[in-house]
Amino acid sequence: MRLQVYHRTRYQYGSPVSESFNEARLQPVEVPLQRVHSFDLRISPQASFKCQKDFYQNHVHRFDILGLHQELLVEATSVVTTTRPDLPAEDAEVYPLSEMHRCLVMDRCYDFLQPSAYIVPDEVSRALAREILQGELDAWRACLRIMTFIHEGFRYQAQVTNAHTTMAEALGLRQGVCQDFANVMIGLCRGLHIPARYVSGYLYNGPADQLRGAQASHAWVEVYLPGLGWLALDPTNAQAAGERHVKLAVGRDYADVSPFKGTYRGTAQRTLGVEVLVTPLEDSPGIVPDLHRQAV
Repeated sequence: MRLQVYHRTRYQYGSPVSESFNEARLQPVEVPLQRVHSFDLRISPQASFKCQKDFYQNHVHRFDILGLHQELLVEATSVVTTTRPDLPAEDAEVYPLSEMHRCLVMDRCYDFLQPSAYIVPDEVSRALAREILQGELDAWRACLRIMTFIHEGFRYQAQVTNAHTTMAEALGLRQGVCQDFANVMIGLCRGLHIPARYVSGYLYNGPADQLRGAQASHAWVEVYLPGLGWLALDPTNAQAAGERHVKLAVGRDYADVSPFKGTYRGTAQRTLGVEVLVTPLEDSPGIVPDLHRQAV
C-alpha cells in the first residue's frame, strides 16, 4: 500500500522565546516491509538541521533556533510503500516459552528485556502475565493472548493519561490510548522473558472509521522470537501491524522515540497543536520519485 503521511507540530508561546534546541524523529525507517520514497521536513522559523541515526537506527533531525520567535512550526511529509507481513498462524507452535530466557544473551534483545523509563515489570505484572497465559507453553501464542487481554480488558479513552504515564499506572487504570496499551503489553512480555520494543508511527484507517488511533500518531509493539525475528502486534486493535501501519522509530519505550522534543529559554506559557493526515496514493511508481528530499 502506498501512503502519504503529513505531520504538523505547532508550538505557540505566550511571549517570544529564544535558544530553542530540538530533535525530531519524523522520518520513517527503511525496513524490509516498508520502502520510503520521499521525506520532506520544513521548519519555521527557518533553520538548518543535521540528520543522524540514533542507537536504535532511527532517523533523528536536530536543529536550533537561537533568535526570538513566538511560534515554532514543524511539518513533515512522507511517502512510503508498506507490505503485509507473513506471520505464523494463531495456533502455531513457534518457540517454547520456557526457552525465551536465552534471548538475554543476544545483543539485539538485551535492551528490550530490561526495565526502561516508563516500563518496569514487577511481581504484580508478572503474576498477571502468568494468569493471562493459563498454562500456555508457546511464546507466540503467549504474545497473542496478552494482546487480546489488553484489547478486551482495557478501555480506549483519551485524556486520562499523558505521554509520561507509566506501564504500572496504565495497568492500574485499565484505560488509556495506544501508547498505554503498548507499554502494558511490552511490560507483560518482558516479565515473561519475551523481548519487546516500542514502535512509533502512524495508522491509515481507510474509508471506514473502525480502527483506534488512526489519523494521529500511533504506537504498537514488536516482539522477538528466535528463528522469526521481530514480529509486530497492535494491542490497541488486537491485530498484527500490517500494511496500514507506517513505522517511524523503535525504542525501549516512548522516551526513546518521541516524535518531537526540545528545550528553549522563555515563558512557560505555550500551546501545542498536532495534526496528522494519512492518505492513500495511486499504486503507481510514476507518482513519486524514489529519492529522499529534505528541505527547510
